[in-house]
Amino acid sequence: MTGSTALMRNPSHQGLPPPPGSQPHDRSSSERRADAEMARVLGTEPLRMALDSSGAGIAHWKHDRLHDVVEPMSHHVIMAHNGMVQRMERRTGKSVAIGTFRRGVVVIIPEGSSSRWDIPKPVDVVQLYLPDATLKRVAREAEITGTNELLERTAHPDPITSRLLLSAADTLGGNEALDTLFRHQLTDLLATRLLVAHTGSPATLQPTMGGLSPKILLCAIERLRSDSDADVSLDALASDAGLSRFHFCRAFKESTGLSPHSWLRQHRLEQAMKMLRDSDEAVVSIAAALGYSSQTAFAAAFRKLTGETPSDWRRRHAR
Repeated sequence: MTGSTALMRNPSHQGLPPPPGSQPHDRSSSERRADAEMARVLGTEPLRMALDSSGAGIAHWKHDRLHDVVEPMSHHVIMAHNGMVQRMERRTGKSVAIGTFRRGVVVIIPEGSSSRWDIPKPVDVVQLYLPDATLKRVAREAEITGTNELLERTAHPDPITSRLLLSAADTLGGNEALDTLFRHQLTDLLATRLLVAHTGSPATLQPTMGGLSPKILLCAIERLRSDSDADVSLDALASDAGLSRFHFCRAFKESTGLSPHSWLRQHRLEQAMKMLRDSDEAVVSIAAALGYSSQTAFAAAFRKLTGETPSDWRRRHAR
């Protein structure tokens, strides 16, 4: 997932899913971007959504009951449910799948497929929009053998995938660098999981090959610690190391014990603590200096990691 991204806290902003007629010309006219088709069929706007220029990304929706046909889309769509337990039906041609929406199950709509959905009650769902090119890239980088064709799934038990995807709804925290790095890592991780657990034939994952060399690790950390406008995307980090995104993430974690996103989040927290402790700078200024979109977003992220607001932490630790 590369290219420009847009994080939408309030989806009334610019950047809403474009109408079908505005889609890029290289896509089949019979298929729409997943975000546009979901906006059409759900008849609402997402609570939050982060997309790149290809339409790949993550969206959190809450919508009313649904009785409609989901038309073919130009992405694989993977859903995890966070709302009430309820029965639903999904019809594809003469085939009818009946399932129960609840936490711990996933829905997979392979790209290009179409089905009618009948969901009688409101739904709270997090969706991943995954280009087939990303799925194939991850399979190639991870040296995963077997088919890359995703199976259609309806309320299929998979607590691992469900938990990973639901975590995205709480981690888009208003810091562009952290959010993008997390989203790219999560997308590759979910693609790996899908290839292993949800394709037409058993797939195998090659074992970890070790960590980064000291020189390459230092280069990666210098990029992550940069206070300039340096690119801290997963693509840039992997390119510096001469590795694929998949192998860079695995090697970085092998070397540090943390994923690149977790390392950067910890570094930003330490920066915040130092600035709160050693200066009189306003919390809103500290939030801006660390790349947060607002003081509220910074305070929420700080409290999630420390259990305290920045102001409360400062009162207890200021020199």
